[in-house]
Amino acid sequence: MNDLANSFFIAGAGMRVQGARLRVISENLANKDSTAQTPGGDPYRRKTITFKNELDKALGTDLVKVNKIGEDMSDFSLEFDPGHPAANAEGYYKRPNINSLIEMMDMREAQRSYEANLSVIRATKTMVNNTINLLK
Repeated sequence: MNDLANSFFIAGAGMRVQGARLRVISENLANKDSTAQTPGGDPYRRKTITFKNELDKALGTDLVKVNKIGEDMSDFSLEFDPGHPAANAEGYYKRPNINSLIEMMDMREAQRSYEANLSVIRATKTMVNNTINLLK
């Protein structure tokens, strides 16, 4: 029964990190048009998230955790609009380094991983209930 109980914690850890990943993706999508307000200033920079395995001594197993929320250091794109508050002397301003298509694909992957962990919890719950019913 201990292994079944541990599966709840393992799947829960997976759901937590995918929830954090969805939050980062949401921030990126919400800020895809956030530009600087001063000439030559930098716009919103895309955030990234990485995971790591960490030993949970109480469970005696590795659980996935958020390692770091960082920034994507790729180049900003330039757009010509001399009237924009962040436009430089040549009339160009920097756009955030966010590709909506990539963010949407990352979101779908996080959603599927979240749902897979939820399925593990449901299956484990069914197995525990079936075991209890057999013991009655």
